Amino acid sequence: MMSFNATLRLAACLSGALFVNAACADQLDDIKKAGKIRIAVAMGTPLFSYLDEKLQPIGSDVETAALLAKDLGVQFEMVSVTNAARIPTLQANKADIVVADLSITPEREKVIDFSRPYAALTIIVAAPKGTVVKDYADLNGKKVGLTRATVNDTMTTQLAKGAEIQRYEDDATLITSVVTGQVDAFSSTPSNLGEVMKRAPQKNWERKFDQKDFLLGIALNKEQPRLKAWINTWVEAKLKDGTLGAIYKKYHGRDLPANVVQL
Repeated sequence: MMSFNATLRLAACLSGALFVNAACADQLDDIKKAGKIRIAVAMGTPLFSYLDEKLQPIGSDVETAALLAKDLGVQFEMVSVTNAARIPTLQANKADIVVADLSITPEREKVIDFSRPYAALTIIVAAPKGTVVKDYADLNGKKVGLTRATVNDTMTTQLAKGAEIQRYEDDATLITSVVTGQVDAFSSTPSNLGEVMKRAPQKNWERKFDQKDFLLGIALNKEQPRLKAWINTWVEAKLKDGTLGAIYKKYHGRDLPANVVQL
């Protein structure tokens, strides 16, 4: 929730008050003055942000970030980070915003702000076809791989107390551990399961159960009312005209969930 002071600043900006220049000087002005926006993107996340065969960054988050910078009228400077470094990079002011499949959670909202949702992801548990895994209890005694500092890290740690959690710094390393037989099951996204199936079809990994659907937001530091308002307006417009939906479908092969588009 926006603080009282931030609310006053935004009200001043929108009302055109006499002290508007002092009240509205925030990160949006700095970005425009610099002529570039530094956007943190978590590379090594299949479909969201990864390297193509020419070692160029692509994915739905990469394309979304580039489009946001273009529409803001500034240069896109990508800051490549791990999942664990997404929020620390923002807080250390090494990036202006984060577009990195970052789920909106109450815990994260205590320290950073989010735009309205621009995309979504589903967290699942997968294991080989011959392994019986119907719920968290079936993970007891099993080595379960996941990516550090993610919502599935928090959730699986809390609900699969009998599992031996193996944490990896990014999705690419997690996928490699699965393909090379270092874990018995893993908690991640359907896109990462697809990558595992593509790289090791003989191992017959399959989706066992869905953990939760999460809404993804563009992250920014608190007390930035004008930057947040601009991003929210941009997300609304790009959802309404179908641009964000088209980007998501291009990489993920499915439409954005209704709760993102209609929120």
